[in-house]
Amino acid sequence: MKQFLAFVRKEFYHIFRDKRTMMILLGMPIIQIIIFGFALNTDIKDIRVSILDPNGDIVTRKIVERIDASEYFIVNSYLHTADEIEKEFKEGKTDMVLVFNEQFSNKLLQTGEAGIQLIADATDPNTATMFTNYAIGIISAEQQELASNYNIPIHITSDIKLLYNPQMKSAYNFVPGVMGLILMLICAMMTSISIVREKETGTMEVLLVSPMKPIFIILAKAVPYFVLSCVNLTTILILSVFVLHVPIAGSLFWLIIVSLLFIFVSLSLGLLISTVTQTQVAAMLASGMILMMPTMLLSGMIFPVESMPSILQWISHIIPAKWYILTVKKLMIEGVSVSLALQEISILIIMAILLISISLKKFKNRLE
Repeated sequence: MKQFLAFVRKEFYHIFRDKRTMMILLGMPIIQIIIFGFALNTDIKDIRVSILDPNGDIVTRKIVERIDASEYFIVNSYLHTADEIEKEFKEGKTDMVLVFNEQFSNKLLQTGEAGIQLIADATDPNTATMFTNYAIGIISAEQQELASNYNIPIHITSDIKLLYNPQMKSAYNFVPGVMGLILMLICAMMTSISIVREKETGTMEVLLVSPMKPIFIILAKAVPYFVLSCVNLTTILILSVFVLHVPIAGSLFWLIIVSLLFIFVSLSLGLLISTVTQTQVAAMLASGMILMMPTMLLSGMIFPVESMPSILQWISHIIPAKWYILTVKKLMIEGVSVSLALQEISILIIMAILLISISLKKFKNRLE
């Protein structure tokens, strides 16, 4: 029994000496429960709403105030002409536009009927369905209150118009997310494991004493995964267009350029993981914690980032896949000009520069 306890104590010592293992064993459950607990939220909140109200009478103001008072919506702008609606959506300033009919109050009080058009961004069909239903529910509640106040039958017709995805195909939403997830995992995870494998077997030092400079050795390890990612990108786009019938509404050229930039960011992230891990198992665990789970939960791929707590929304800003998915939705689904995606592209460029600089510096210090 004493020998058994001695071996148990020895194993505890080994675990406690390895700080990375302790972080994974004790830190991962905490991170997972927090992220899953707050990120897995199907409620939609803080939906940005723009208002086009030609009259601005008391009835329309009451409806707008009721919508703005809801926890689901934020009225962030008032439009003056119908021409501004498309611009609002393309610039990403709104999620839904409420358009009141001409002479809304007069028609409602004289004939008992009036109409409101709900124009929604349906690139995410599930989210669009939820917040349009929320809006219709609020309008129906106001309709009942007006009928009670004026003692006349009142009917407000809600006409829904879905932009970018009128057929409500879920593929329009998950294709950009799957592109980001696949490219991230192929590039980052596989690159980190490939380099760590050389370190684990002791062959990396042999490679580094060769006449070739370390930077070229690293590039040689990364190039195959870059090529494979390009093949995957081509396959995904072909299947999306010809099998899932998701059209490329914008520029194919810029879509490919942004994808290549994201591949470079992912390769740099994989190189960074390889510098802080010594075994393939550690690289896999680190990749799972740093790449797979945050990419799936915090990038907007499955759950809307706007519904998450503020702290998780801030964390989502450092997830490269989030900015890539936003860019793909703009270029591929919405078909907007690349000039309206410059913010996301600039962030990816900054991430690429920072990651490759830190990775190469740490790699040189650790292995030379």
